Amino acid sequence: MDGVIESSAASGPHDPPAPPPVPVVPDKPTSASRITLSHIMSAHDTNLLGTVHGGVVMKLVDDAAGAVAGRHSEGPAVTGAMDEMAFLEPVRVGDLLHVKAQVNWTGTTSMEIGVRVVAERWNESGPAQQVASAYLVFVAVDAEGKPRPVPQVVPETDRDRRRWQEAQIRRTHRLARRRAIVELRRQRAAEGLDD
Repeated sequence: MDGVIESSAASGPHDPPAPPPVPVVPDKPTSASRITLSHIMSAHDTNLLGTVHGGVVMKLVDDAAGAVAGRHSEGPAVTGAMDEMAFLEPVRVGDLLHVKAQVNWTGTTSMEIGVRVVAERWNESGPAQQVASAYLVFVAVDAEGKPRPVPQVVPETDRDRRRWQEAQIRRTHRLARRRAIVELRRQRAAEGLDD
């Protein structure tokens, strides 16, 4: 049968039923799910300082990353973590933002999506300026909301390979930080220090 791996073990009348077939998820190149989302910033996007509110930019980042994750995994995917978000320059009313996103790394059910935000200034003729960057972790989910396998991303360029390696470093640090926090909380609980 195409698209599934079936068990080759023969079963007799008293053997337990064979497990269901495991779907084969073909690998995908980085370019298969890369997108750019563009948006003109308006006055209702501003904060008290008159620049665009960081939360508005974060929503655009999450929207673009979600579209990439859904495209790459060929189905629903949810935000698992925002690993890093850096605001580099203010965004102003009238700026045309381009939110560029791609899959940097894939695990079994999760993906790191890298996002770069650039602004074309409405009142300047210079090149677009990078204003923010972010790394998000998405998890592909099935109809019941359970994690499901994702295609492995295949880096195509030296830049894609560098991004894959950097994503692996971020993942290692994220997991080590989580383990350290869990251990600290366990130790505090054992000492009777309840927070």
